[in-house]
Amino acid sequence: MPVVVLIGMLDAQGPEYAWIRDRLEAAGTEVMLVDTGTQGPPGATPDITREEVALAAGADLDGTGPEDDRIRTMARGAAEITGRLLRAGRLHGVLAIGGPGSAVPTTAMRALPAGVPKLMVSSMAADDPSAFVGVPGLTLMYSVVDIAGVTGVSSRVLASAAAAIAGLATGYAAGRPGTAGGPPIVAATAAGATAPGVGAARELLDILGYDVLAFHGTAAYEAAAGGGRLAAALDATLLDLSAELLGGLRPAAPGRLTAAVRAGLPQVVAPGGLDMAEFAPGHEPGRRVHLVEDGAVLLRTTPLEAAELGRRVAARLRDAAAPTALHIPLRGLSALGAPGGPFHDPVADEALFTALREGLDGSLVEVREMDANLNDPAFGRAMADHLHTMITRVPVIRAAS
Repeated sequence: MPVVVLIGMLDAQGPEYAWIRDRLEAAGTEVMLVDTGTQGPPGATPDITREEVALAAGADLDGTGPEDDRIRTMARGAAEITGRLLRAGRLHGVLAIGGPGSAVPTTAMRALPAGVPKLMVSSMAADDPSAFVGVPGLTLMYSVVDIAGVTGVSSRVLASAAAAIAGLATGYAAGRPGTAGGPPIVAATAAGATAPGVGAARELLDILGYDVLAFHGTAAYEAAAGGGRLAAALDATLLDLSAELLGGLRPAAPGRLTAAVRAGLPQVVAPGGLDMAEFAPGHEPGRRVHLVEDGAVLLRTTPLEAAELGRRVAARLRDAAAPTALHIPLRGLSALGAPGGPFHDPVADEALFTALREGLDGSLVEVREMDANLNDPAFGRAMADHLHTMITRVPVIRAAS
């Protein structure tokens, strides 16, 4: 039977949580109700009390001290409790309801791995949700009204939320990703500029029996790389580092290129997309640009910028202790940078490659160079082959491209 964990302040919304619990049990799920209240007595009977939640955070909930401190304690404790339940096979989905207090349950949800169903029903969803959502796959549902009692409107919202998490938890329980006996998981970064090359790598990895998770958002990729569930990583899309350097759209997340290193994860890296940075429409500061379909502007990185990017990439990779390789495509970092393309610039490319070679000299990172464009199928297959060898120490014999 799937288990849904409800996280809530039962002093404020006890009757609402009790109503949701009844709906979930009627839908065929087991329910674990976790109390994170810090004020009055709970309005529903919890399965895990607020005192147990505080204890999981290493604190004693005695009702004294600033409210902010108690809320942070409950957030830490809820994250610890849900982690324990997941490891014990007693969590297949998480649901919470709230308003400004959404920070407590979403802290616990964000601590769970990507793929675990997480649903937050909140009146805060109409505002900027970035503080609540995070990167591991949390779903935010607008409550339409403040959740104060089970009324005509709120009952329909809460019933929909209960039905949604019951279905998600049932599916998760039936085939949990990443469990023992499943295929080894590889995380890969991909974007339009690198899609053909990464796609060729992914095709070979699929044939070899890997479950390849492709990430467009690098914050989610870094979270996955540091989450302890991957066999290896294929990071061939680094244009967010160009955006970080030049102030473009979608810059690199904090800690970019470091999670796999810290986690001791085998990885293959390629400088895909470092020949460009994306800007909003109308940004054309007197340099080589390329317009894309949605009106955005791609700027070609200069030799000085390319060299700085090479130094940054090398600095973040050179301390890797697990098997790590950098694959350099000598015929360009994207389709635009291929010979004859609008961003073809051998001088800038060589400035990048030189900085990478010098920055990784003397490290344990293996540097491989190939007379190909990053998006050539042969280059993608070479990355996949090398990654497979790192994991199994058995190279793949591939047909000629």
